[in-house]
Amino acid sequence: MLISAIVAVSENNVIGRDGHLPWHLSADLKRFKAITTGHSIILGRKNYDDIGRPLPNRTNYVLTRQENFQAPGCIVCSSLEAALAKAEAAGETECFIIGGAAVYREAMPKVKKLYLTKVLSNVEGDVFFPEWGEGWRMLSEEKFPSDEKNDFETLFQVWERD
Repeated sequence: MLISAIVAVSENNVIGRDGHLPWHLSADLKRFKAITTGHSIILGRKNYDDIGRPLPNRTNYVLTRQENFQAPGCIVCSSLEAALAKAEAAGETECFIIGGAAVYREAMPKVKKLYLTKVLSNVEGDVFFPEWGEGWRMLSEEKFPSDEKNDFETLFQVWERD
């Protein structure tokens, strides 16, 4: 099973502010949906709380240390390893890490493919994307302009490592 991550990151490495995304990027949300639909996604409890529901047409694995945590329509796991094992046992071909920061930090050593939306601005925030590690090469890049539905100009990139 391929372990991938998908994230939008500002030039100063921000991914969140006050428990939410610090921007509105309609094109990025459409890209996220197109890439992850039909697959498993792994997210932390705080990220789940912000979204407030399972994302449709995906198997949602929520990571938490809270015993008895309930996330209707999701599979609650106490560790990244447990979620990955369940996704693989269910026949998943590509599992997506979707945040937050602690989940990305733990997962990045295992991630082989990164779907990156590079937000071309410095943005205020209190949650940051961790270091990626070594050995990455860019497979593709597409520029997307800012407009009434997209707060910032972005680059859609796909990265891979051996």
